[in-house]
Amino acid sequence: MRLRKLYNKYKDYVLFNKNILISGIFAFFAGALFTQFYSELNSDSLSNSIVTLMMEYCIYIPIFSYLFYLDNKSRYIQAETGKKNYNKIKTDIKKLITAFAISETIYSVSKVVLHYQLLILGFIVPYQTSMIASIISWIIFLLVINLSVKAVHLFKSK
Repeated sequence: MRLRKLYNKYKDYVLFNKNILISGIFAFFAGALFTQFYSELNSDSLSNSIVTLMMEYCIYIPIFSYLFYLDNKSRYIQAETGKKNYNKIKTDIKKLITAFAISETIYSVSKVVLHYQLLILGFIVPYQTSMIASIISWIIFLLVINLSVKAVHLFKSK
């Protein structure tokens, strides 16, 4: 009973983090495969790090957006009229952009720097450098995104 009450209180945050993790897992493995493939075509570690990050975003953003929409589409329907509340949609998009801008900047910089440094060391194969850099950067990202979402009041406290 207590667990259910706790879940209901933080349901929006749980679903939000679930969506981040699911989309992140797809991006994680795509990035690892891509960096290995790219390293065989080009030995430039910096370009490998940057292009891999872009590839991860091409996977991550659409999946997260779709999952977030599925979990939250009922929040944007006015109960009285059954129509979409476009002001609420715009407000939440601005809040999401603000929260993600901060956390994604931190993630991107830490991911590229770590990935690049690990590639330069040369004692780890490229796909493992991508995985290690992603895991460390994801830990930082998850902390920052949750603090950012709380700070912009994306979800109402219950």
